[in-house]
Amino acid sequence: MKNGLEDVIAAETQLSDVDGEAGRLIIRGVSLDHLVSTATYESVAALLLDGLTERQFAPAELRPWLGEMRERLFAHVTALDSQLLALPPVDVMRALIARLPDGEDFEAALRLLAAPAVFLPAILRLQAGNDPVAPDGSLSQATDILHMLTGELPSAEQTAALDAYLVTICDHGLNASTFASRVIASTQAGLTSSVLAAISALKGPLHGGAPGPVLDMFDAIGTEGNARGWLGQALDRGERLMGFGHRIYRVRDPRADALKQALRPLVSAGQVDRQRIELAEAVERAALAILKERKPDRPLDVNVEFYTALLLDALGFPRGSFTGVFAIGRTVGWIAHAREQALEGRLIRPRSVYVGPLPKAA
Repeated sequence: MKNGLEDVIAAETQLSDVDGEAGRLIIRGVSLDHLVSTATYESVAALLLDGLTERQFAPAELRPWLGEMRERLFAHVTALDSQLLALPPVDVMRALIARLPDGEDFEAALRLLAAPAVFLPAILRLQAGNDPVAPDGSLSQATDILHMLTGELPSAEQTAALDAYLVTICDHGLNASTFASRVIASTQAGLTSSVLAAISALKGPLHGGAPGPVLDMFDAIGTEGNARGWLGQALDRGERLMGFGHRIYRVRDPRADALKQALRPLVSAGQVDRQRIELAEAVERAALAILKERKPDRPLDVNVEFYTALLLDALGFPRGSFTGVFAIGRTVGWIAHAREQALEGRLIRPRSVYVGPLPKAA
């Protein structure tokens, strides 16, 4: 037995391979580097869902279907009231998704792909005191998300950056939320139930809650010259440096470099604060140096959260919404794993080792 199921094989999958020693991520036979440079959200969703639903379709067909579904689901926004809107964005989004019927078919999968993309921008606008913006089904998923968030059509660079993010985080092996999705799917409860379980796991701070605190760290450091001193004091207090280290990767998280690359067109177009990027790069250099000095026996490098924070902030998402944005991209992975488990797996029912007291003899 291994506590936390570390290194325990719990499923066979054709969806993604995470090589922590080599720092490599493969999605259905395609390397992350290639996907980020060539794929859109729609094309990677088609790649992950291929053969896992009753409907066969070409990647190009998914865009209009998703657009139509976004328009249909906008009606659920009227269910938002002041009590719901007082909750964190990811909790409100989860409540709206819970209104959707369960199912295992393509229609159910399509609803769940579109739902978080519609719900989160509407929630954020309502929480800011603004009216929600209705989706435009003629737009791509990434373009429409930003359109619904700001009320304006995004630039090509902004759409490409969000597409790169959604592609980068679409799937990542048997992490906590994906495993939760597969456990629920193994009971044949339905895709909505699987996605709700996954969101509930994702919102935990040990899984999907760290990108926001990366920005808090940048704010606290302030200038490049303060980086090493602030980071050293944080380690002296026993604090974790946000955006560094990963349970699986023993080298640099490949998703971090993919997102760092996705930020560059925004910088070149003047759509992100160059000084903010320079501060982040200084913090990265200082953190890697001090971690190597203080913890030479632990492989701590940049993870996906570090540049996620910068990219989503540059696109206008408030830091309290980052977990919800992550859910928009990861939902397709959760659905694919749920379908794979339902089609090929068994009821997941591990055993436990009893370590409590034994009954006393009379």
